[in-house]
Amino acid sequence: MFLLYNGQLIPEDQLRLPLTNRAFQYNDGFFETLILEEGRVRYWPEHQERMAEAATALHLLLPQELLAGQFPAQVALLAQQNRCGALARIKLRVWRAGEGLYTPQTDRVEWMVTAHPATEPSTVPLQAGLCQTVHTVPSPFSQFKGFNSPVYVVASREKASRGLDDLVLLSPEGQLAELTFSNLFWVKDKTLYTPALTSGCLNGVMRRNLLKKAPQHGWQVAEVLRLPSALEEADLVFAGNVTGLRPLASLQEHQLKLDAALFSEVCALL
Repeated sequence: MFLLYNGQLIPEDQLRLPLTNRAFQYNDGFFETLILEEGRVRYWPEHQERMAEAATALHLLLPQELLAGQFPAQVALLAQQNRCGALARIKLRVWRAGEGLYTPQTDRVEWMVTAHPATEPSTVPLQAGLCQTVHTVPSPFSQFKGFNSPVYVVASREKASRGLDDLVLLSPEGQLAELTFSNLFWVKDKTLYTPALTSGCLNGVMRRNLLKKAPQHGWQVAEVLRLPSALEEADLVFAGNVTGLRPLASLQEHQLKLDAALFSEVCALL
C-alpha cells in the first residue's frame, strides 16, 4: 500500500516519523475522514470548511496544496494506486511541524493521506443505548476531529461490551450530543432537529450538509439542547456521517418510531 506524505507518494513501510513528532507527543493536529466514490470526494466543500476551522482553532497554517482544487485528484490517484475500487476510505492527518515542548516552534504543518478500500455502509436500523461511562467535553476543539479521542474510544469499548450497535453520548449536563461515530438527528412535525454544538458534538460533514439542504426543500431545522426523552417523542431518529444515514430502531430497549417513508424523504435531501 502507498500513502501521500507531504505530497509525496511513498510505500507505507517507508514512512519514518521522529519521536519529536508533535502529533505523537501532544496530539497537536487534526484529521479528516473522507469517502472517495467513483473518483470524487464526497462533500469536499464541507471538508474544506471544517479543515479551515480546525486550523484556525489550532493556529495552524494549512499549505495551499490541501486547499487547492487538485487535492481530490491526488487522493483519487492514491486510491487507484492502492486498488481501492469504486469506493475508498480516505484519512487525512494534519499536524504541526517542528519540535519543542508545549510552545510551538512554528505554525507550519506536515500532512499524510492514506487510502483503503471501503464497503457500502449497512442500512439495518441501529440498536442503541445511552453511554454510561463518559460524556462529551465541550471546548473550542470538540467541533472537529482531533487526534486525542479518549471519549470515543471509551464509549466504543462500552458499546462493544453491551452488545449494541452504537451509544448516544450526552453532554456534561445530560443533554443529547452525538453517537460514537455519527451525528444525531431526529424529526418531529417536519422539523429536523440536531444537538447544538455547545453540547460538545462534532460539527460533522453530514451535519453541515443536512442543515444546508433541508431548508432548501421546505424543512425547518433546529439546533437544540434536549434531554434523551425527546427521541422517544420523535417521528424518526437517525445517525449521519460522511458515509451516509442510518435510522435508530431502539434506545435503551425503548422502541423508537421508524417511519420508512419519512426516512426516504430525509435521504432524498442529500
